[in-house]
Amino acid sequence: MTTRRALDDFRLRFGDHGPEVVPLMLGGMGVDISNTDLALEVARLGGIGHISDAMVPTVTDRRYETEFTKAKLKKYKYNVKNSDKSVVKFDLGMVREAQKLHVEKTMARKTGAGMVFINCMEKLTMGAPKETLKVRLEAALDAGIDGITLSAGLHLGSFALIEDHPRFRDAKLGIIVSSVRALALFLKKNSRTGRLPDYVVVEGPLAGGHLGFGLDWAQYDLKTITAEVLRYLAENHLSIPVIPAGGIFTGTDAVEYLEMGAAAVQVATRFTVTKECGLPDDVKQEYFKANEEDVVVNTISPTGYPMRMLKSSPAIGSGIRPNCESYGYLLDANGHCAYIDAYNRAVETTPPGDKLHVWDKTCLCTHMRNFKVWTCGHYVYRLKDTTRRYPDGTYQLLTAEHVFKDYQYSTEHQIRLPDPEPQPPQKAKGRAAAPETLADDV
Repeated sequence: MTTRRALDDFRLRFGDHGPEVVPLMLGGMGVDISNTDLALEVARLGGIGHISDAMVPTVTDRRYETEFTKAKLKKYKYNVKNSDKSVVKFDLGMVREAQKLHVEKTMARKTGAGMVFINCMEKLTMGAPKETLKVRLEAALDAGIDGITLSAGLHLGSFALIEDHPRFRDAKLGIIVSSVRALALFLKKNSRTGRLPDYVVVEGPLAGGHLGFGLDWAQYDLKTITAEVLRYLAENHLSIPVIPAGGIFTGTDAVEYLEMGAAAVQVATRFTVTKECGLPDDVKQEYFKANEEDVVVNTISPTGYPMRMLKSSPAIGSGIRPNCESYGYLLDANGHCAYIDAYNRAVETTPPGDKLHVWDKTCLCTHMRNFKVWTCGHYVYRLKDTTRRYPDGTYQLLTAEHVFKDYQYSTEHQIRLPDPEPQPPQKAKGRAAAPETLADDV
């Protein structure tokens, strides 16, 4: 039965005396896809916007003309042709400075009644997993972020990394899980800190980017998992807001979860085609054009997690040299990354003169930085139905305000089209970005 209620009939409140916001959370999308402009617009409208700290030194280089990446490459350029990357390390002071700059610049522009959170991925191991994550979390708190969402990993020790920080009990701290088991394990391991998460994002199998499932993802269902999480919390007398995510495409979809007992919803894919989103405009058009058969869940991420993306992503099959001296965000504590192994295997088996392709993994750092990994939610193919098509076959970009308010006020699964706008002049493909600092250029 279709509900006639709207998302605006509900509000999210953290605790008895916490701020009250529209129960719509913009999911974190890196690298710099859920950027400052997009997150701030969601907050201005009364929701919760996420920025991402994925590759944050690279992001600040692009946005604020810092030279963190250049300095790192200069330090380690002697190691470019060496497959052993164990010597490549991030300067923790640089990571702290970049994170503070990213967050401070964002929070200085914040308006409205909403909140701005930052998404922090555990799988960004950066050659020193514990040390770099601690610095990123502390710097975000120092810079005044409203909240932190712990993603891409179980984060069993993440609360302990910041339990001595003066804002440990002040800022909102949440975690993303895809099962009751993961939530129970997190709560057990973090119980000694005496601090529960302020919210739990339950991410289902239809989400974009990295998934908390195997290639059997289609056997799972977000509503079932959400119901299991709600039941587990109730049975254990825990009052923690639950925020489902993944495949929530209309305001009515959102209302159905809130009527189940969820506190809010997290959405992302519909915001990828907004003017504020960090993706280049020509990539946004690829999202609009996508059909259902153009979406794939593959295992090319070096993190080990499956990823959902468009099959036409230029990163798939790319054989670029590992660029760890410039980036190296997925190097483990021993300097290892699965792409390095895949690249070396391809070099050994590719005949001289043939173009090198690496099919089983991708250099996620370089390609995410250059917007060549077109991650998306399952329902990306429905985006074309949310806007207007120009005579030449391209689609009208939306505003974040339009998408937000459509979620907030729509009923009966209706989607309101934007007011018509003249077609903008054609631009050269790709975003004009700061020159990339490549190991191959050394």
